[in-house]
Formats: sequence, C-alpha cells, structure tokens
Amino acid sequence: QVQLVESGGGLVQPGGSLRLSCAASGSIRSIETMGWYRLDPGKERELVAAMSNGGRTDYGDSVKGRFTISRDNAKNTVYLQMNSLKPEDTAVYYCRAGRVAIGGGRRLLEVWGQGAPVTVSS
Repeated sequence: QVQLVESGGGLVQPGGSLRLSCAASGSIRSIETMGWYRLDPGKERELVAAMSNGGRTDYGDSVKGRFTISRDNAKNTVYLQMNSLKPEDTAVYYCRAGRVAIGGGRRLLEVWGQGAPVTVSS
C-alpha cells in the first residue's frame, strides 16, 4: 500500500511564503509524476504544479513565477515552495503521485494525499 503524507500548510499573510512537503511511503519502485493540486469550495480542482521523474515541470497559470516545485526521487518526496502568496491562493492543497510502480509488474494509476490547508489572510 502506498501513502502520501503532506506537511507544511498553515496560515500566512499576503506576500508571505510557505513550503509544502509530500512524502510517499510503501513498496514503491518508482513514481512517474508527483505534483500538487488545490481545491477551494465553489471552484474546480486546479493543477498547481507537477514534476516528472525526469525533471519536466508543469505549472498552473495562476502560480507561474511565484511557486516552485522540486522533487527528491531517492526519498519519493515532492516539495512546493510558495512565494508572494495571495488571498486567492487559499485552498486545500493535495499531493498526487501518478503511475506508481509497486513491484511485481504492478502499477497504481494515482495516489492522493489527505490534503494540506493553506490560508492566506491578514
């Protein structure tokens, strides 16, 4: 069984910074893509950032230039550095692992974390 555990969420003032971490555990051989999505009530789930195990990155338009995703493949951990935070960044941030190889030729399509709340407010 594979689990994702997020940490680093919280309350921050506009213009501030936060760093989210997501560690995957279990019988993992490799993870093709790790990334972050966010969900705010009344809105659709939005891609924040994703990174392949080869280093290719994708960012949502609203966070480009402010957020940076990074990844430690050896630790199966992904990070999200969030700078210049705005009130509209307030949401629950979910970590996602895509195409997780767990041995025996088996692969999980995706695994989600439990969510890390981020509130940007003065």
